[in-house]
Amino acid sequence: MLNTSTELPVATRLVGAESLASDDLEAYVEARWYAAYTRANHERRVAEQLRERGVENFLPQYESVRKWKDRRVRLNMPLFPGYVFVHLALQNRLRVLEVPGVACLVGFAGKPVSVPEEEFARIRGFLKLGLRAEPHPYLAVGRRVQVRSGPLAGMHGILLRRKGNFRLVISMELIQRAVAVEVAEDILEELT
Repeated sequence: MLNTSTELPVATRLVGAESLASDDLEAYVEARWYAAYTRANHERRVAEQLRERGVENFLPQYESVRKWKDRRVRLNMPLFPGYVFVHLALQNRLRVLEVPGVACLVGFAGKPVSVPEEEFARIRGFLKLGLRAEPHPYLAVGRRVQVRSGPLAGMHGILLRRKGNFRLVISMELIQRAVAVEVAEDILEELT
């Protein structure tokens, strides 16, 4: 990427930030997963518009049964309300930020922060396997466990019991959201 002359790479010149650290420069040109914060109840619309613009995105959903006056309805609801995940290099972030309904890319001090690849891959993986998951309040404390085997092997979370079943609450620290997945107790081990 860098040439042998003293000239800065094209990406750095475009930003006008000669002081970009190598990690920043890498994120600027290399595609990573980011969480895009959306207006309330605009996740599906944002995902559709991103798809139309050719931006790879992921909107994890779960099925919820809602009771209306005259019937029960099955709805697909966002697993992380208010967020759509996008895969892009930061140099292309305007393609996301210009979409109506997108507020910002989640980050710190005005800098977007990518979702840890391992965390994102595992959540995407267990959803592809059809494991039942639903939103859960974000938890920071509790009995921490690790899954020893199965599709969630290596995943860390907080163990809960609900209606006689065990659930693993998996938290995404970056967006302060969590999901609960039903698991068997015998595949878990307590973390110390």
